[in-house]
Amino acid sequence: MITLSRRACVAALAVGALALAGCDAAAPAGTPPISPGTSAAPREVNLIARDYSFQPDVLDLAPGETVLLHVINGGLEVHEAVIGDATVQDAWEAAEGMTEGAPPGPTPVVSVPPGVAGVRIVVHSGERVDLVWTIPGGTPAGGPWTVACHIPGHLARGMQIPIRWVGRAPAS
Repeated sequence: MITLSRRACVAALAVGALALAGCDAAAPAGTPPISPGTSAAPREVNLIARDYSFQPDVLDLAPGETVLLHVINGGLEVHEAVIGDATVQDAWEAAEGMTEGAPPGPTPVVSVPPGVAGVRIVVHSGERVDLVWTIPGGTPAGGPWTVACHIPGHLARGMQIPIRWVGRAPAS
């Protein structure tokens, strides 16, 4: 039978703790900060719509930056990405709500007044729509901005994510 002294036990525990701490050092680093896009070099941003969610869970944008937004529909139904504040979202929810009960098929043409239009991209199943967009500069007015799908029933199922404002766009 092997008997260890108290000093040997403490040393063995210390070595074990150091070994475990070394494993933590290999943990992946956090997401690096974004580099805002410019009109000459837009930042590419992927937004994936699925039945009934968006990925990523939060969309990072910098006021004044230019992005090349790739909206990809990885779901089976038509989706839209409406980007804007609560006034924009409310306007599109009301407009799309008027199509509730329409026969199956393409989403009927709907519109809202230009002052509350925000950005709206409709994407059919399996499609990708690209848009070069310069985000308004300064502090976004109208409160928090979101991305939402207002196809009837989609918002009620949680198809909405927040926009997180990060950094500032460099001068073009």
